[in-house]
Amino acid sequence: MERENDFMADKYKEQAVIIRQEEIATDVYSMWLYVEQIASVARAGQFVSVYCNEGSRLLPRPISLCEIDKEDHSIRLVYRVAGKGTEEFSGMRTGMPLNLVGPLGNGFPKKQGKSLLIGGGIGIPPILQLAKELGESEKQILLGYRNKETFLEEEFQKQGEVYIATEDGSVGTRGNVLDIIHKKGLEAERIYACGPMPMLRALKQYAKEHQMECWISLEERMACGIGACLGCVCRSIEKDAHTNVNNKRVCTEGPVFLAEEVDI
Repeated sequence: MERENDFMADKYKEQAVIIRQEEIATDVYSMWLYVEQIASVARAGQFVSVYCNEGSRLLPRPISLCEIDKEDHSIRLVYRVAGKGTEEFSGMRTGMPLNLVGPLGNGFPKKQGKSLLIGGGIGIPPILQLAKELGESEKQILLGYRNKETFLEEEFQKQGEVYIATEDGSVGTRGNVLDIIHKKGLEAERIYACGPMPMLRALKQYAKEHQMECWISLEERMACGIGACLGCVCRSIEKDAHTNVNNKRVCTEGPVFLAEEVDI
């Protein structure tokens, strides 16, 4: 394992070893990895860049951290197979090596007070570690799925009160996470959210209307993952000190932003 350049302060390039992997929903996989240095400094909302072993696939795949076990020096990645890279990862087994860089990104700020923790689709996994790190803080967890094929539900049940929405109404509330808020009359001081862009846009607007603090985790295609290539910028309200334009790098200034700071 090694540190790289200035972009890599408190980040490591490390060869991980797969502890175990299983398919937890159709094309959704849970992988636990032994990574001594990355696990020691990682926090909720950050991600790792995972390199394929197939030499023709040069760019790493960014995957959010689902859980972090500092005592056992391990991290959990939950990802959906979406291309050749993640398809390669899904076929790997216990004991096989994977090269990672991380932890990357800024993570979620942890604040006191009542919070709504909201995840949608493959944006659900990073909310689990946040729920664990918030501990006994007052929180309600809202999860949005397409249908009855849910995942990570049991793990979330251990962390607090859980509400589920499905698009087809097969489990929980029919509709989306905002429908849960309206139908259950949920209130809080802030929102933490990760999920598809339409969901984040709706939550940003809801938070503004109700004068709530709202932290959102964005997803963008990435190349370097460390802020050097400017390939994952999103539009920001104010000029970025690095580029002097209205951009922020999702891999470094993000992926977590105060919703009012970005134009989504």
